[in-house]
Amino acid sequence: MQTFIIECRELLESMEAALLSAEEAPASEEAINAIFRAAHTIKGSAGLFGLDHIVSFVHVAESVLDKVRNNEIPLDPPLVALMLQVCDHIGLLVSYLEQLKEPDNDLLEGSAILQAGLSIYLSDTPPPSASTLPVEHDAPYESEGGTPVETDNWHLSLRFNQDVLRNGMDPLSFIRYLGTLGKVVSIITLTDTLPPLDAMDPETCYLGFEISFSSNADKAEIESVFDFVREGSLIHILPPRSKISEYIELIQSMPADDMRLGELLIKCGTLTRQELEDGLASQREVESPDQAKPIGEVLIEQNVVQPVVVAAALDKQKAVKDVKTAEASLIRVDANKLDQLINLVGELIIASSGASLIAQKEALPHLLESTSTISRLVETIRDSALSLRMVPIGGTFSKFKRVVRDVSAELGKDIQLEISGEETELDKTVVEKIGDPLTHLVRNSMDHGIEPAEVRLARGKPVVGTLKLDAYHDSGNIIIEVSDDGGGLNKDKIFAKAVERGLIKPDQILSENEIYNLIFEPGFSTADAVSNLSGRGVGMDVVRRNIEALRGTVEIRSVLGEGATMRIRLPLTLAIIDGFLVEVGDSSYVVPLDMVIECIELPVTQAGHNAENDADFINLRGEVLPYLRLRKHFEITGEPPRRENVVVVQFGDRKMGIVVDQLMGELQTVIKPLGKVLNKIRGIGGFTILGNGRVALIVDVPSMMQEAEHAANAQISDAN
Repeated sequence: MQTFIIECRELLESMEAALLSAEEAPASEEAINAIFRAAHTIKGSAGLFGLDHIVSFVHVAESVLDKVRNNEIPLDPPLVALMLQVCDHIGLLVSYLEQLKEPDNDLLEGSAILQAGLSIYLSDTPPPSASTLPVEHDAPYESEGGTPVETDNWHLSLRFNQDVLRNGMDPLSFIRYLGTLGKVVSIITLTDTLPPLDAMDPETCYLGFEISFSSNADKAEIESVFDFVREGSLIHILPPRSKISEYIELIQSMPADDMRLGELLIKCGTLTRQELEDGLASQREVESPDQAKPIGEVLIEQNVVQPVVVAAALDKQKAVKDVKTAEASLIRVDANKLDQLINLVGELIIASSGASLIAQKEALPHLLESTSTISRLVETIRDSALSLRMVPIGGTFSKFKRVVRDVSAELGKDIQLEISGEETELDKTVVEKIGDPLTHLVRNSMDHGIEPAEVRLARGKPVVGTLKLDAYHDSGNIIIEVSDDGGGLNKDKIFAKAVERGLIKPDQILSENEIYNLIFEPGFSTADAVSNLSGRGVGMDVVRRNIEALRGTVEIRSVLGEGATMRIRLPLTLAIIDGFLVEVGDSSYVVPLDMVIECIELPVTQAGHNAENDADFINLRGEVLPYLRLRKHFEITGEPPRRENVVVVQFGDRKMGIVVDQLMGELQTVIKPLGKVLNKIRGIGGFTILGNGRVALIVDVPSMMQEAEHAANAQISDAN
């Protein structure tokens, strides 16, 4: 049952993506078939589990999609909108199933309402126009079973055995019997083999026939008419134009089973068993097996199947083979088992670190070599285990196509979504938890950022607004950007609102980033009116809180009148990192290694300096570098050593120095969360256990930088 639920959600995602694409541009035949197959598979799988309420609901939707597939009704925007509601409702039915809940009255009523809407498309449709009806000789065709005829009728090319009359059979009787299966639309008699009159034998059949035949019978049934005259005769039965596309659709919709080419063609109805046997017999007639042609080429040469149908069958064979190969190389693993594996790898790292410390203490060369080898292997195991948790963010991004569609319709704005970087990978835990903050940022950009059409026209902008989602790696982090080409953020308006709410003083000096960050304060909003989507000041503080819970940060870049970009910076993983171990007094700290640029000695003129504020500055090769003392920040008692060190770190485009007593070197760090009592302390992102059993705190570099900037701004304000 769990497998059904997972597969059903995957099918619904693909179905929704195809429907959204169909709304933007006319759907291809392949896309329509994909939507139909998804609904068909869900219905079939639900039937296996006896889920009658799902089967009955999906059956109606499948019937409508079947009409779309047969070009009886168009897949227009109203139908796409209805089908998207159907997808949502199927997802709701599956959610009830996952929670082991029986469908309640509201759910069943929702099913009935949607079924009523679908039933409109299943009512009697107007009869086809005259242009769609078959017309005699409406398109050219080739005799002798050549290229496919371009009509909606079967085409029969008959060359009877010349001894058919001597064998007591009348060719015209077979044609008359053919009329019992349908209608002979037209018949052309071929006389090209007639000899001169004086050489003609009255008991020899010299005539051939090209017949246009309208019938609902399949190829095997039509072929059976000529069973008694097949030997020695040339009989080619070519399907109608519509039948060829039907054969291809049938081939594409077949289950992923291993089948030979002939079996595929027979199963879809384009080839009969007798035609296959004749083709195989012809294939065996060659002198050497190495000279035998593939059966597909033989059947095409015999003009019993069309090349396009054979090509579709070969593609199906290849697709089945690829799927089988992929399935053989992939297995589904419970996420809890992955989490357990990462936890065990973390314990292994701690144990390995302890063994390395003992080896260093004992100073035994062989032991040092062994522990060094173990450390390398543990690091390889760590990287492999972490890679198992990495998933592309594209799945999360694709869900916003529906969000943008629905919200833009609700707002009455024309907004297009552009997605890039969907192949970027990050930890599955981060992917699962970043969805809600992204949703709020996207909705906020659409509601407050992108202007109405009339405003955009007045500002010389395109009527269609653009919302962009992008993801990429940067210095061991992943960057997710939500940007729009709207009006941007108004710094003066934000500052005035913050003063009005008492968040800041009127004469307070704030940097541009600090002003923008005011929108993340609880209850803060500059919206002139409250809408169903936003404007109440609820949400942006939750966005920042959720991102910070992932050890991430959110930055804002904005140009008034041109647009804004919300940049989320997140760690690749929340479990294990490479760290840089430092000490201050008797305390140990770990700085994330991917943020460390270099380490320098604090100039003697500033060593031991204990300024009133935490932030100071040094000259780093002509660059002003602010630094922060861990000893003062964490109020560690004792005198600092004569020689102090500065760890230069970078986060985004900002640099800062962290002053410490000693540099201990690189360390594989297993991140463990702080308890509820300590998780509010700024500057600490967690803790780890060292090999000697001691605890080391993990430095939260972004919050340290904010502290340094705040202290620097405070110094400037005091100076003024």
